[in-house]
Amino acid sequence: MSTVGTPLGDAWDLLSAESLISDDERAVGRRVRELVDTTVRPRVAEWYEAGTYPAEVVRELARQGLLGMHLDGYGCAARSAVENGLAAMELEAGDSGLRTFVSVHSALAMTAIHRWGSAEQRNAWLPRMAAGEAIGCFAITEREAGSDPAGMTTFARRDGGDWVITGTKRWITLASLADVAVVWAMTDDGLRGFLVPTDAPGYHASPIGPKLSLRLSVECDVLLDEVRLPCDAVLPGASGMSGPLSCLNEARYLIAWGVLGAARDSLDAVLRHAAQRRQFGKPLAAFQLTQQKLVDMALELDKGILLAVQLGRLKDAGLLRPHHISAGKLNNTREAIAIARQARAMLGGDGITTAHSPLRHASNLEAVRTYEGTDEVHTLVLGKRMTGLSAFA
Repeated sequence: MSTVGTPLGDAWDLLSAESLISDDERAVGRRVRELVDTTVRPRVAEWYEAGTYPAEVVRELARQGLLGMHLDGYGCAARSAVENGLAAMELEAGDSGLRTFVSVHSALAMTAIHRWGSAEQRNAWLPRMAAGEAIGCFAITEREAGSDPAGMTTFARRDGGDWVITGTKRWITLASLADVAVVWAMTDDGLRGFLVPTDAPGYHASPIGPKLSLRLSVECDVLLDEVRLPCDAVLPGASGMSGPLSCLNEARYLIAWGVLGAARDSLDAVLRHAAQRRQFGKPLAAFQLTQQKLVDMALELDKGILLAVQLGRLKDAGLLRPHHISAGKLNNTREAIAIARQARAMLGGDGITTAHSPLRHASNLEAVRTYEGTDEVHTLVLGKRMTGLSAFA
């Protein structure tokens, strides 16, 4: 987590947070950082301004073992939760769209198949997804069922030996690029998950745009118009909300790490600027108010890293619980946005150009703050944990 390779050293690490990371874990983060530095940074501003998804990066992510890296078997890397988190942080230091791709493809779609699929389904899809030869998406959100997924109206009915799915989904990342969609639908027996090949008749994905956030990512409206599937398309191990929620928690865990990358990159940018920019005969970094802002940003980043490491250690020990994840997603996303915004302000007029990353990060983080549970939803999860009373209804 140090900034080795930049002029800054580890200037922002005021709490020696890196001492909590092993050499092997640090090597994973360093490898992903090198990937981002060589493959993403030279073109990220261009991609963002054009609203272009960098599809060419997918195979490189696969080559580095970053697709399904938390899973075992089927060509997956079986890395630890902390290593998976460090990779997410480095990807989001490049752009939130990169980490979003990995979250959706790996933490959501691949996890659903790995955890809830049949042996045949796992063998058919996971090796190709780990190799970047097939892309997956995760279709649960609907226009009237966002924070309340139990209210979804997409329905799958039996017709002889087949399933027929009808409904609409919204804000489905990668849906127009995916080869397989993990679609969640109500049935006569409750909520079930289905593997829908995206070339199936009746599956239609339309990218949503133009967007002011996550411009390196692709989000879609999905229409499921009498999509007919064989009986073995259903995920046999998933029944009820526990199936999709278990996958969503994998993605939320990565968010708690990933947003710290956007925050760190924003702080790095303003540290460089403050050291180089001179006003009234001295560097901006020599002014008291500048140092106060830098210290406040660094402390919140450091505290976020301590929180993320704790979540990772709990996860690796099998002790991570949903309220832990809500604490990480809520705190770290909220503080990352504050850091990115402050960094943009400290860059002055130059901060609104694509030459500097903080405003891009701040814009992206507005979407990250909304998806996988809003601040309000995670606050109420934590409130229920504290009081024993649900405030959702």
